[in-house]
Amino acid sequence: MGEFVRALWRAHRGLAAAWWLLAVAQAVLPALFAYEVGALIAAADPTASLIALGMVFLLMQVLAPVHGQVSTNLGDHLSSRLQDRLLTATTGPPGIAHLESRELAGQLAVARDFDQGISGPPLALSMGMIAGSLVEALAGLGQAVLLATFHWWAGALLAAAWLATHWLLRDSSSWDRDTPEVQHAQRRAEYTYRLAVDPPAGKEIRLFGLSDWTVRQFVHNRQKLVDLRWQATQLRRRGVGWTLTTLIAANGLVFWALAADNGLGLGQRAAFAQAAIGTATIAFGGLNWALPPAIEAVRAAGRLEATMARAGGLPAGERRTTGTDLRLRNVSFSYPNADRPVLDGLDLTIPAGASLAVVGLNGAGKTTLVKLICRLYDPTHGTVEADGVDLRDLDIEDWRSNVTAVFQDFIRYQLPLRENVAPNGASTEDITLALKATGAEFTDLDTVLAKGYDGGTDLSGGQWQRIALARALCATRQGAGIVVLDEPTAQLDVRGETEAFTRFLRETRGCTTILVSHRFGTVRQADRICVLDDGKVAELGSHDELMAANGKYRTMFDLQAARYDHD
Repeated sequence: MGEFVRALWRAHRGLAAAWWLLAVAQAVLPALFAYEVGALIAAADPTASLIALGMVFLLMQVLAPVHGQVSTNLGDHLSSRLQDRLLTATTGPPGIAHLESRELAGQLAVARDFDQGISGPPLALSMGMIAGSLVEALAGLGQAVLLATFHWWAGALLAAAWLATHWLLRDSSSWDRDTPEVQHAQRRAEYTYRLAVDPPAGKEIRLFGLSDWTVRQFVHNRQKLVDLRWQATQLRRRGVGWTLTTLIAANGLVFWALAADNGLGLGQRAAFAQAAIGTATIAFGGLNWALPPAIEAVRAAGRLEATMARAGGLPAGERRTTGTDLRLRNVSFSYPNADRPVLDGLDLTIPAGASLAVVGLNGAGKTTLVKLICRLYDPTHGTVEADGVDLRDLDIEDWRSNVTAVFQDFIRYQLPLRENVAPNGASTEDITLALKATGAEFTDLDTVLAKGYDGGTDLSGGQWQRIALARALCATRQGAGIVVLDEPTAQLDVRGETEAFTRFLRETRGCTTILVSHRFGTVRQADRICVLDDGKVAELGSHDELMAANGKYRTMFDLQAARYDHD
């Protein structure tokens, strides 16, 4: 509860203060209304009592919708803050291991579900429910205080009886979502929902007739969540008998005392009876069900922050000036839950300013190698060094500012062309020169590269790859000295790829360039070529040297060349 209250305060202090003040003000009014009703009945001249009763009634009607609007706005701010925390938790760690963790992906799905209200009301609506329930509970306590002026034990007895319902029925709102079963169902439901509403899967879903299958998968997993919740909360039946017994006994005793006390006037009797009835708003309806989901949303974000930091964190290192001489010493790396290492005792030196092409069969570790150089992972064993310094001893932000990359799964930002080339900003001249160097066709740098926006447009796969190359070139103009290209031109034809890479090498002369590609017409342009096999460097040399060696590289090159000769 304390964590939730602090989260409200941090979300918006002004709204949080107003929310609590309005709750307390509304809580006082029902007891005051009951008192004024009794005063009206007992008054010889009802004028003053009618005016007072009318003012209390008016405040009750006015404050409720105002509190509701404040609750909605505060819920929106809380939701935004939790989303910020979730995004910070996922994007903050310098590594990416946390993004590939099954456990943490499940926690993220649960946290998003709590915040967005996929399995229940969203926070903006929950805050309104919590506000109403809180006012009812406080109002019940206020009327118990009024009832205590009849007999001290009467107010205490009814307040205790109705408060006991929260404990007796405590299992009715408990649902532990931090379990593998719940996380799996939540992830699958969210995945099939995204399949249905996001454009990338739209073509295949329609072409292969998967619409019904997608809906069935979503419904199955949502129903699984409903069933899990019911199994967790059906324990409410265990406390019903005790709850009814407690309430009947307490209310029966209080109302019997009211009826038996001949010293009470009609007005007093009416006021105390209404207070006794009003005390029931403390009961199990309200806070017992409205508050736990909101509290759990805040806790889920906190759990995610802690576990994401542990899983994705890399040591920060010291802030030093980095070089571009790269050396991998006895490097091994294994992914979590993998049967065997991807890299196993790899040794490789990449001189500053040189270009190196990396080739090998699928699964040889080419992409893993460049991820280690980008320090998206740290080696399981061994070191990756820059000018003789372990990357783990360098400030990671400094190192990343010295590296630019184009991955085969590069991002197509639904942003203007200008921001696709330079997301962190650059001069118009640098952006234009980078686009021209890659042969990209463009007209207006402010055109949004997505069809879902006014004036927006989409590009072909080849044009998108040229944009990604321009992004890397623009980064070199801003100081990056190491360029990593992981299958950057797979969607260009052979001639287009060769021409693009030739221009790219010319533009990045002086940079250390690492290229991963399956096309040997492009690979042969690199200063040196590294052949990976079984997690190690199998061959290393220039194109001519490797062809003369008549080894693995020569075999792969001849197979590809023969295919193109035949075509």
